[in-house]
Amino acid sequence: MPSETPAPLRLYREEELVNLRGHGIGKLEEWDRVYDYAYYNDLGDPDKGSKYDRQILGGSTEYPYPRRGRTGRPPTKTDPNSESRLPLLMSLNIYVPRDERFGHLKMSDFLAYALKAVVQFLHPEFEAICNLTHNEFNTFQDVLKLYEGGIKRPEGPLLDLIRIDGQGHFKYPMPQVIKEDKSAWRTDEEFAREMLAGVNPVIIQSLKDFPPTSKLDPKVYGNQNSSITKENIEKHLDGLTVNGAIKTYRLFILDHHDTLMPYLRRINTTSTKTYASRTLLFLQKDGTLRPLAIELSLPHPEGDQFGAVSKVYTPAEHGVDGSVWQLAKAYVAVNDSGVHQLCSHWLNTHAAMEPFVIATNRQLSVIHPIYKLLLPHLRDTMNINAFSRQILINAGGILESTVFPAKFSMEMSSVLYKNWVFPEQALPADLLKRGMAIEDSNSPHGLHLLIQDYPYAVDGLEIWSAIKTWVDDYCNFYYKTDEMVQKDSELQSWWKELREKGHGDKKNEPWWPKMQTREELRDSCTIIIWVASALHAAVNFGQYPYAGYLPNRPTLSRRFMPEPGSPEYHELESNPDKAFLRTITAQLQTLLGISLIEILSTHSSDEVYLGQRDTPEWTTDAEPLEAFGRFGKKLEGIEDRITEMNNNNKWMNRVGPVKMPYTLLYPTSEGGLTGKGISNSVSI
Repeated sequence: MPSETPAPLRLYREEELVNLRGHGIGKLEEWDRVYDYAYYNDLGDPDKGSKYDRQILGGSTEYPYPRRGRTGRPPTKTDPNSESRLPLLMSLNIYVPRDERFGHLKMSDFLAYALKAVVQFLHPEFEAICNLTHNEFNTFQDVLKLYEGGIKRPEGPLLDLIRIDGQGHFKYPMPQVIKEDKSAWRTDEEFAREMLAGVNPVIIQSLKDFPPTSKLDPKVYGNQNSSITKENIEKHLDGLTVNGAIKTYRLFILDHHDTLMPYLRRINTTSTKTYASRTLLFLQKDGTLRPLAIELSLPHPEGDQFGAVSKVYTPAEHGVDGSVWQLAKAYVAVNDSGVHQLCSHWLNTHAAMEPFVIATNRQLSVIHPIYKLLLPHLRDTMNINAFSRQILINAGGILESTVFPAKFSMEMSSVLYKNWVFPEQALPADLLKRGMAIEDSNSPHGLHLLIQDYPYAVDGLEIWSAIKTWVDDYCNFYYKTDEMVQKDSELQSWWKELREKGHGDKKNEPWWPKMQTREELRDSCTIIIWVASALHAAVNFGQYPYAGYLPNRPTLSRRFMPEPGSPEYHELESNPDKAFLRTITAQLQTLLGISLIEILSTHSSDEVYLGQRDTPEWTTDAEPLEAFGRFGKKLEGIEDRITEMNNNNKWMNRVGPVKMPYTLLYPTSEGGLTGKGISNSVSI
């Protein structure tokens, strides 16, 4: 603790922190160890033309954002407020403090090979392949060829950088979602199950009002409330009325309406053609969800103030109605893919965590107990985020090329950040907010899940509880009283800077913990560790297993729902698979997208998992070491319980029609593409 530091060492302790903060001016070089803050003003490249202009995120009420690490690069010639960008060939040289750089093994094992290949080399190779096929998949068998080695790669000088088999065919690993059954992903059961056990299980909520309502300003957007009626759904509620189903917690909603509606008019001027969506679901007696209705909405053609133009679709299995229902589900999946990538994944884990990394290094000494607690959960985050700004989330980058909001993607994530609340990042608080649980003092976690078979929540609460107990044991060893928290000068400076600078656009929010008690310290550290480890694992490492097969999680839609009598509707009647594939992500974007998510879903061979440390000598204090040992044992027990539940047919949502067990919160893993393993940090 600062007050316990021997007098001869205090000056060195303080000097080191001063050096790490730097002096806030000038370009930072690769040998620097300076941690400082900047806005996201480096995503656009205005010197290349207006096509590459992008909003500066952070520093305004209109476009708030967490801070990123400062690089100090000079401004662009065109806009003095925008930071100049590195040339593409120097992408891997973007500045991060040298202590934050990937280790040699990770760099060689992963990024220097894989990401460079995708960004610099594979794009033209993909285009060559797609030119041969008019950039379209005609059948689902064409898509399956990606995993069965059926696309012949054109000749070229970069053969060694592209995944091929012995016959020179382009090939990807088989995604788990189609490994056992090639068509089960199309079922309504699997469509609903993935809202509870897929790669984005953090959006679904219980339905409290019927019809569903909008929070958009009616003075600007008119009436945006849902047009779904009781007649659309009541005959499928097992004899219940709508009100009865709501009161017994049987109705749920996947609601992407308010998120997308303000952007739809602009998005649909591009090659994207999509809708805002609401999906209603019914909890059946066997614990599974059944889709009841999908509402697809567009802005009114005469102006936003006239409200939404909506159409409701209900389940059908056969004929053209069945094909229309499959398309309706695809539009929902497109929306969920975009919200997942921009909000659940990038914003709520990657971007939200970076200020914690910076503030911890600027304000907590390396010998501070909270620094030692948090250090494993900060590893590699600044580096992967810097690479993302350089080649993934930048103007014209891979994200904009493969996800439907395109050039509006990051701006949209900024609007979503307005709803970010630090205490609500705690799993119990999130479940209560979404109405997926109610408080229950008799439960081990203090909650009663409204869907007992909710794999993300069931496994997550076990992990959350284990983290909380470990953090509580650790903090109580060093902080015997609340007064010790209040008088810890480094801790108080850390929390103040985190609020006022790191998440500076949120500095006046009343919900920030005051950091005056041991409970506030414990709860805050538990949230930080949860977000960096388990939450990120749940929304990241399932990307390839679920979305590596793009028809299951398309990222783009290129046509509106066909109207009866149109050529597109005739195509839907005569060749529904072709019509489906012509609507969702095209071939080039598919190849780029699944190449990216294969990389993001892969554990490096030097990964360190929750409950592990990369060195056993991280502390010499016996009690924290014993508590950490108990934490590891608890996680081993959770692994056994996950395996046991996945093998129990009672829990139907854990495996589903695709026969894919839920392992995203299974704590450990081997390296590679495993679909399991909770990395300690947002490291990929």
